[in-house]
Amino acid sequence: MFAKFEDLLEGAVFRSRWLLAPLYVGLALSLGVLAIKFVQEFLHIIPGILAAKETDLVLSILSLVDIALVGNLVLMVVFAGYENFVSKIDVANHPDRPSWMGKVDMSGLKIRLIASIVAISSIQILKQFMRVTEGPLSDAGERQLFWLVTIHLVLVVSGLLLALMDRIAGKH
Repeated sequence: MFAKFEDLLEGAVFRSRWLLAPLYVGLALSLGVLAIKFVQEFLHIIPGILAAKETDLVLSILSLVDIALVGNLVLMVVFAGYENFVSKIDVANHPDRPSWMGKVDMSGLKIRLIASIVAISSIQILKQFMRVTEGPLSDAGERQLFWLVTIHLVLVVSGLLLALMDRIAGKH
């Protein structure tokens, strides 16, 4: 009697992983939202491209890179999360299958995620620094730059500590 109840309970717990599937579908759909925003930003650049200052053009392109990096980040979470927690994605023979798909465990995903977040943070800081070259910073601008750099350094240190923890855990 107790063994049957245990089997039912364990089966239900195992099947509960499918509750994550709608979350990954939602994240996949958010890539469409990012694509729309990317096109909007791109179309915003086109009309003034000839009259734009180099700094403005670089800042606009950095915004596009930022959106692309966020898209990469979302895609990594969708693929790796779905494969690690829900079910294997059966596209092994598809010619466009990313080489890392199916090989990224949670440790690798954490490192890739923090690396992407650090890259996005770097772009934000670079954009702010490029604005600094246009004129003197206000107190609010200096404060914002300070916090951007501080947060970036915290993210870098967090990434290094995560990598170190994974390396230590891998040796045991």
